[in-house]
Amino acid sequence: MSSEDAKIGIVAGAGPYAGLDLAQKILQQTSAIIDQDYLPTISISTPADIADRTRFLLGQTTKNPAHAIFRNLTELEDLGATVVGIPCNTAHATAIWDVFMKKLEQSGSRLKLLDMISETVDFLKEACPEVKIVGVLSTIGTWKAGFYPKLLGEAGYEVRILEEPQQQRLHDEALFHPEYGIKVQAHPVSKAARKVLLEGVRKLEKQDVQAVVLGCTEIPLGLPERKLGSTYLIDPGLILARALIREFCPEKLLPWSWKT
Repeated sequence: MSSEDAKIGIVAGAGPYAGLDLAQKILQQTSAIIDQDYLPTISISTPADIADRTRFLLGQTTKNPAHAIFRNLTELEDLGATVVGIPCNTAHATAIWDVFMKKLEQSGSRLKLLDMISETVDFLKEACPEVKIVGVLSTIGTWKAGFYPKLLGEAGYEVRILEEPQQQRLHDEALFHPEYGIKVQAHPVSKAARKVLLEGVRKLEKQDVQAVVLGCTEIPLGLPERKLGSTYLIDPGLILARALIREFCPEKLLPWSWKT
């Protein structure tokens, strides 16, 4: 495959709205005037094949979503992807991430897979140098896996998370509620779901956080602001979109702005 055939790849089925959101953010963060200025991008969304990441991490299913994600990665590479992102925070938990990374290595893949969590920590350092205390909103699976507090702590941040009942409410009501959760109604996000997300931010602000990582890729659909008052809202999906452009064609990356 020649470099002219190279493409950005997206594993888009975990979950489907997050995959669509990442594709849109790649467009929004690309310096372009006409159609032909945008970057070649391919997306594979097979949500029925990818087991629920939270249920796996909580031991409610033994089906590791890593195997379906690996199949998507190899399909993307076969179609010409050279750099790929997975817009799913929970898929970055060690029990999932390490499995498909090992399978990629064993397969001899040359794919460059970006780590959204590490990219988010690096972004915080560069874009918010004054921030010392960081909060995290997420699914209950990401909350229990604890990789954000671990990486943020190793980077020198004080980390705040919600108490488990509050975190469970955010997970059940804002994300997975069968009538108004973002997983079932994302465009537009319901007022009820956004209200629960805002409650989560306010609870973290009471713990003196200066920034909040929106650690489920559907949460930014309900909290699209880049700042709420003086609190930075950190969107890993947006950061991943910019990282994919940076790795694929850095001259096409728009300058960063805290304005939407």
